[in-house]
Amino acid sequence: MTHNFCVTSVSIIWLVAFIVTLINIISIYNLHFCGPHVIDHFYCDYEPILQLSCSDTSIIQKMNLILGFFNATGPFIIIVMSYVYIVITVLKIPSNTGKYKAFSTCSSHLIVVSMLYGTLMIVYMFPTKGQSLILSKILSLMYTVLTPLLNPIIYTLRNKDIKEAFLKLKFNNL
Repeated sequence: MTHNFCVTSVSIIWLVAFIVTLINIISIYNLHFCGPHVIDHFYCDYEPILQLSCSDTSIIQKMNLILGFFNATGPFIIIVMSYVYIVITVLKIPSNTGKYKAFSTCSSHLIVVSMLYGTLMIVYMFPTKGQSLILSKILSLMYTVLTPLLNPIIYTLRNKDIKEAFLKLKFNNL
């Protein structure tokens, strides 16, 4: 990866994120709200705000579905494709120990990525009518709390020094 490619990629990602956020802000700004102003959610998420609106939100929900499709499935497909290339490369490793280590690391990362994008797609791309509010809250917690929590655990438990310190702490307390 060249420096130029890296800067271009980051710039495009920031630009797309800014545009999508701006579209969402403008669409919410043009809504009319009446009735209760209480969001029954853990945080001020997009869908619960739309549910508070007295306006017709069908066009906004369709637009959100289209934007969600490109913003969630696009990166997910790119990530899965990169893992396919990784698997092909790992299969060329001659030793079984090397293959095991590589697949062990990749599988935990792929599980976290799948969990993140899977919950994002379910929350933002599937119709919410009839969907349980509790289920929506649990899925939102998974991608906002659980996934970021798992990343440091995965990285630190793979570290030899952390494992040794953890084992020392465990045996010292027995």
